[in-house]
Amino acid sequence: MTNDSLITNHPLTETTFFILLSLSSSAKHGYAIAKDVESMSEGRIDMSTSTLYTALKRLLDDGWIKRYGEDPDPDESGRPRKTYILTALGRQILNTETMRLQSLVTIAESRSLGEQV
Repeated sequence: MTNDSLITNHPLTETTFFILLSLSSSAKHGYAIAKDVESMSEGRIDMSTSTLYTALKRLLDDGWIKRYGEDPDPDESGRPRKTYILTALGRQILNTETMRLQSLVTIAESRSLGEQV
């Protein structure tokens, strides 16, 4: 399967979309990503640590994000926090998904939503 088919044939989950969106503006460590996703989703997505790091590992393995060093502020246990950044492929996937969602909204807005004929 090519990257193009991954981009066009598989809508992203809401969680994946928000993780990529969170990383689109700057590198972040896991906790900052989780808090940003929770904020952007208005509390709908409250990821557990295992859910977050499973998603981050998958995105790393797929080449959509990459490690970007360590955050200078250690976590509560004193360990350095790993930071992540969007790759060019990840940005392309995010942009493609954003355009797909915008297209859906445009179609929905062109109809009389909630009105019966």
